[in-house]
Amino acid sequence: MKNARQTAFEALLKVHKDGAYSNLVLDGLLKENTELDERDKAFVCNIVYGTLDRLILIDYNLSLYLNQPVRKLKPELHTVLRMGAYQILFMDKVPARAAVSESVNLAKVNKSQFAASLVNAVLRRVADNGLRLPEKSEEDPDFLAIKYSCPEWLISLWIKSYGFDNAIALCEKALEAPPMVIRANTLKITSDELIWKLAEEGVVSEKLEGFPDSLVISNTGSVDELIAYKEGLFHAQDTASQLCVRALNPQENETIFDLCSAPGGKTFTIAEKMNNTGCVRSFDIYQSRVELIKSGAERLGLSNVYTYLSDATIFNENYGLADRILCDVPCSGLGIIRRKPEIRFKDRSDLEQLPEIQYSILCNAVGYLKNGGTLVYSTCTLNPAENDEVCDKFLEEHPDFEAVRVLPEIERFNKESNYLTLMPHINSTDGFFIAEFKRR
Repeated sequence: MKNARQTAFEALLKVHKDGAYSNLVLDGLLKENTELDERDKAFVCNIVYGTLDRLILIDYNLSLYLNQPVRKLKPELHTVLRMGAYQILFMDKVPARAAVSESVNLAKVNKSQFAASLVNAVLRRVADNGLRLPEKSEEDPDFLAIKYSCPEWLISLWIKSYGFDNAIALCEKALEAPPMVIRANTLKITSDELIWKLAEEGVVSEKLEGFPDSLVISNTGSVDELIAYKEGLFHAQDTASQLCVRALNPQENETIFDLCSAPGGKTFTIAEKMNNTGCVRSFDIYQSRVELIKSGAERLGLSNVYTYLSDATIFNENYGLADRILCDVPCSGLGIIRRKPEIRFKDRSDLEQLPEIQYSILCNAVGYLKNGGTLVYSTCTLNPAENDEVCDKFLEEHPDFEAVRVLPEIERFNKESNYLTLMPHINSTDGFFIAEFKRR
């Protein structure tokens, strides 16, 4: 049996070496290690997400006591030191002595026995000296990058795009644990009934103002182990994603396309709002993700969802026309860093080709839209190059379309824009962008 720290180590090492997504790695490891109880699983998640949240700050503190750059450490040794430093600096309930001792043991069984004494010495100094920050101006980008564990290029991008105060607020929110929001399957149950159903399984839930079908839940382990989940009574969906569907405004008996639909949350909400009538065509480029949508629709009892393996940049006349189309395009994910903290460490060059792909998908969608139809473009990123600039270019090159002011009742960062940029510190949602276009 793997203990909690070994499980956390394996998750962090896989993220570090393979660039894997933390949520997917954790989900797999926790399901595999069935002997961990809920308390142990919570401990694992705390270490993994906490370490990733504070990675740059942790590495800075480690660098103060090493004779070589941290980037030159073996991945196994580096991971052990990061975990130990996080426990010492940020987990008040873990005694420093225990964090050091357990880290030494972890090093010995994970290809780092040669450095056991180094682990002991470095982590003891971290414990003795506490959290350290560089002696620089608090507005210096390098200082901010270390303090908030956010790459300097990203902080600079947010300052330039949204102003200094908003950029700092985004950095602070990225370090907070996100809420777990679920949406009741309105074909089967109301949110009030779901509260009682979940309470029978020991889950605490409360309603969300402005989202009558949604609940914030807590005191739960793996959501997909709940009986209510298996019975198809809800699916997980942040309020930003729900606002995207609200902007689309699906109606009964319509035909709606969700061009980049995996893992399927928006498709499910669309289908439920259509009262299981009409037709929701859901597309994705990967077969495994298409199967994910299909199985989710079956679990929820949605018979109006049809799935397709398809590249959203390539037109296929066989799909017919739609009354409304959602283009929730692939993006850099800079609005959901608090859910996937490793996203912030992507190479900036990886983002450069995204606007071209996004624009191609948006233009391709035009061929499927009926006259007078609604086209919604959305991302879960906070990067104008993937958001406003893509949409501005679309309007310039498609004079038969006009922008509609998206959800005017929702508070927005830019009050003059027809587009809606959702920010965690303003809207209490994930970072998100929504634009709505009408065909004249």
